[in-house]
Amino acid sequence: MGKFIKKFITPAISFMFLMSMTNVGMAESTVSAEVGFIFNTLLFLMCGFLVFFMACGFAMLESGMVTSKSVSVICAKNIGLVSIGAIMFWLVGYNLAYGIPEGGYIGKFVPWSDASKIDTGYADGSDWYFQMVFCVTTVSIVSGTLAERIKLWPFFLFAAILAGIIYPIVMGWQWGGGWLAKAGFSDFAGSTLVHSTGGAAALAGALLLGPRLGRFTKAGAAPIKPFAASSIPLVTLGVFILWLGWFGFNGGSQLAIGTAPDAIAVSKIFINTLLAGAGGVMAAAAVTRLTGKTDVVQMLNGCIGGLVAITAEPLMPSPIAAILIGGVGGIIVVYGTKLLFSLKIDDVVGAIPAHLFAGIWGTLAVPITNSGVTFGAQLLGVVSINAFVFVVSLIVWSGMKATMGIRLSKEAEMKGTDVSETGVIAYAIRD
Repeated sequence: MGKFIKKFITPAISFMFLMSMTNVGMAESTVSAEVGFIFNTLLFLMCGFLVFFMACGFAMLESGMVTSKSVSVICAKNIGLVSIGAIMFWLVGYNLAYGIPEGGYIGKFVPWSDASKIDTGYADGSDWYFQMVFCVTTVSIVSGTLAERIKLWPFFLFAAILAGIIYPIVMGWQWGGGWLAKAGFSDFAGSTLVHSTGGAAALAGALLLGPRLGRFTKAGAAPIKPFAASSIPLVTLGVFILWLGWFGFNGGSQLAIGTAPDAIAVSKIFINTLLAGAGGVMAAAAVTRLTGKTDVVQMLNGCIGGLVAITAEPLMPSPIAAILIGGVGGIIVVYGTKLLFSLKIDDVVGAIPAHLFAGIWGTLAVPITNSGVTFGAQLLGVVSINAFVFVVSLIVWSGMKATMGIRLSKEAEMKGTDVSETGVIAYAIRD
């Protein structure tokens, strides 16, 4: 009897269950609208979980890259910016992006509210959550660049403005159906909209803050004073967490998984995301080895650069193209870091080369693998978004610098931000 049930009854029940969940035609099978709604909602939520976990990756990466006297503040900044970003994106950000008129420039300054319907294709709350974690990722990019010399609360204020106003406006230009979408600009998961936006905001802040005390000499003969990273293992852990989160970042941006073609697309995106990160790692390793010793920090940042580069179009490239796109991203990180050194711009974690520079490359590379996108439209998007974010951020940073101040005093910086800003010491100093 047991063998009969296993051989005949169980397959029959399984077949009837599948038939009840699908509308079956002669040529193809598609799930019902409600089942598609459930699958798509799960995609947003599950990929959103992964992107949310990237906050941990940023916190670990930054904690490892700063000196041991500035780790607690990094932790405070990262949990604070996620909280601020979530509140601001609910309060105004989402509707600034998605309340935009077709072909327009800005949405509405009103809080988000749920109005889910089956025919939308997914629960509105799942979309809000997924887009929110993109928003806080943008803010996270700024944190590491300005570490060890910025005051905590001015940073929190800037985080609120970036999450609630600056990022949602440029997000709406493309993903909200605004003027860049109408112009044909394409950015699948945010090489420019997320990563370059964060990098441009960070660059504006770094220029106004100036470098850490003793980072660069006046004469320039020995321009870089080493600042010992507190923990390379923490940096490595952070990068692996970010790499994991990137599968949600890019895969979830397919926006649907209720059909077989969508499921196949998400799988291909996962593969290309993995390979682009790998390409970035090995390209950075090779370049640094050719000019000296293999630099593990550049390998780690090369991974980020490769992932950022593929984010603008992770679906269309072949696997070899994904490796090459990521590899170029890794090389850009190495030479972008050298460029910042030559300009005496202090980027503690290397976020500007990895996110701004590699993001520009990835966005401009889209027409190489996507024949429906023009280089002109991509260049228009890169220039307009980065110029807008940089100028507005520079104005905001300048206003705060002139009023409340954004940089710690010399004495506070020498003591370390842990002592001066939180009073919580991450690593006890032993005799």
